[in-house]
Amino acid sequence: MAENLNSVQQKAFSINLDNRIYGTIAEIGAGQEVARWFFKVGGAAGTIAKSMSAYDMTVSDSIYGHSDRYVSRERLMKMLDHEYDLLQERLAEQRGNETCFFAFADTVAARSYRRKGENHGWLGIRFQTEPGKEPNDIIVHVRMLDDHNIQQQEALGIVGVNLIHSAHFKYEEPKEVILSLLDDLSSKQIEVDMIKFSGPDFEEVDNRLTSLQLVQSGLTDAAMFRADGEVVQPAEALYDKSVLVERGSFRPVTKTTIDMLDCAQAQFVQEPNVEGKSLEVIMEMTLNNLLDGDSIDHQDFLDRADLVAAQGKTVLISNYAEFHRLAAYLFRYTKEMCGIVIGVPTLKQIFEEKYYTDLEGGILESFGRLFKNDLKLFVYPMLDTETGSLITAGNLRVASHLRHLYAYLNENQLIMGLRDYNPDFLPIYSFEVLAKIKGGDETWVDMVPPEVARMIKERKLFGCK
Repeated sequence: MAENLNSVQQKAFSINLDNRIYGTIAEIGAGQEVARWFFKVGGAAGTIAKSMSAYDMTVSDSIYGHSDRYVSRERLMKMLDHEYDLLQERLAEQRGNETCFFAFADTVAARSYRRKGENHGWLGIRFQTEPGKEPNDIIVHVRMLDDHNIQQQEALGIVGVNLIHSAHFKYEEPKEVILSLLDDLSSKQIEVDMIKFSGPDFEEVDNRLTSLQLVQSGLTDAAMFRADGEVVQPAEALYDKSVLVERGSFRPVTKTTIDMLDCAQAQFVQEPNVEGKSLEVIMEMTLNNLLDGDSIDHQDFLDRADLVAAQGKTVLISNYAEFHRLAAYLFRYTKEMCGIVIGVPTLKQIFEEKYYTDLEGGILESFGRLFKNDLKLFVYPMLDTETGSLITAGNLRVASHLRHLYAYLNENQLIMGLRDYNPDFLPIYSFEVLAKIKGGDETWVDMVPPEVARMIKERKLFGCK
């Protein structure tokens, strides 16, 4: 199939005119805005076998089975399973040889007079690309950012039509599917923070890369995936958990990288507000850390993701250069304590006022936002290469007019120096390890964890010969 239409009206009409596309649309939570577009433009009888919405929970449970949360991936998958199987059962014999069946579903928590919290939803489509072929799935999670219910409904209807259209006409280029989701919309209306492709036509798709493309394309500021490569929506990973994040380039992961995280975790779990709680440990790469010149090398990103995966950690890709924005992101999804692991050089940068000229309150506003909730910075010491002196969170010198601010944060234990670190790892810097790898200096092997060294050698990563 080939199509190049951008407006939502044109997309809905082009689908209605395609005799091979036929399926079900099931929507819960924001009206029937997706189906409405197909009826509005005319010719929907050629596309929609059934349109439905089961708002009552008892009715919904009787159709799809019980779910612990009704706006969830679990509920969406049950809807897709039920509707697609029913479509096949009723129509496969009659028209299966000439029809590409699809089932579209969404389950949404939109703004209402009762609901003022997070407005979000799960959307998905199960679809065939050829009659009789095994189906594919595309699953999306969105946040609805408009202030009023009617605006959120309209935006959801548009993104739903975009998803159905791109699934049928652009599936061969997953990046185009991603970029088309906000056609006729803006990122101020809809944020897409998770997308997953699966099925026979997407066997070569790496959903870690699609997560990066969401952030690169501006559809979201952050995306996550597990060590096994499974993409997750932030609430799935962070809800009701304490969170510890280490930010870095991980090019490559070094013994210092792991020592920082291990030391921080050992102290973090002893915090009174963390002890006994569920913990999520994350390694974060920002877009700035991924840049190579003016662009991002996708294979280089996947190589780094593999090295992090070897540590068994969840990966966060973000566009949060500012630490207070990272903190706001974490506390959007959890009310438990959070910690950020950094080294002394990064702590020193945080106290440079040039980074806060865009904030009306400058550095004070930034720290106010950063420590607004239950958050602490865990700081790994640094060995001064010129003097051999050990610089820690306790003896770091900042600008004279900021010393009282720094002392306040230290005394209130919002900035915590790390203990029990391995002094042998202090001289190891990732940029020096990378230079040794490229230059053929075999001493780099002793500077990284054994499994990292093995992967770099076997796969000849980072210019290893």
